[in-house]
Amino acid sequence: MCGRFANLLPNDAMARLFAAAPANDLSEGPNFNICPTNQIHVVTTDAGQRRLGAMRWGFVPGWYKTATDGPLLINARAETLAEKPAFREACRTRRCLIPASGFYEWTKDETGKRLPWYINPTEAAPLAMAGVWQSWGKAGDAIATCAIITTTANAALSHIHTRMPVIIAPQDWPLWLGEAGHGAARLMRPAPEGALKFWRVSTAVNSNRASGADLIAPVLPSDQN
Repeated sequence: MCGRFANLLPNDAMARLFAAAPANDLSEGPNFNICPTNQIHVVTTDAGQRRLGAMRWGFVPGWYKTATDGPLLINARAETLAEKPAFREACRTRRCLIPASGFYEWTKDETGKRLPWYINPTEAAPLAMAGVWQSWGKAGDAIATCAIITTTANAALSHIHTRMPVIIAPQDWPLWLGEAGHGAARLMRPAPEGALKFWRVSTAVNSNRASGADLIAPVLPSDQN
């Protein structure tokens, strides 16, 4: 799964990278500890124009009576995306890209303590995680919501977690966003081996209130933090 990530890019840099028109109400970064239900940066396509906007991380299906009427859907599994009622229409018509600098996963030590890892690109470039989105609510009060698509972890990450976000390479952004015809399903695969690097970070990030660059600083497994 993907339950926490970081985005260190300024808004103007994200807009340039994705060739997207930015919304006026985007929050400014960096954010080293993005949590479920936060407003996050999302790239969509509308009438041939890419847009960089904000969405609630936590997909709300159309039949929910309130935003908390059911499970918090922060992730969608690639293997069942086209079958699940919550996601099957969105996977055909409402796909998006979610910019990130890296994401967190956790292992446990022999005592059950949760040990966080920061995972980020080997190359000095941001990630574009695959997502789906849904506008929920009545006209005028609707909120845009989204989920990150996950797949089986590649071999390098499998000792940390069994799942990982689907990461879309720049050359495939048009296909994922629906700008280049059909065939986006083939993009829902693990990242190539060697594409990501990772290290242990402070257990401070176990708190959703933690913030700051120290959250992604490497620590030794034996460090007390």
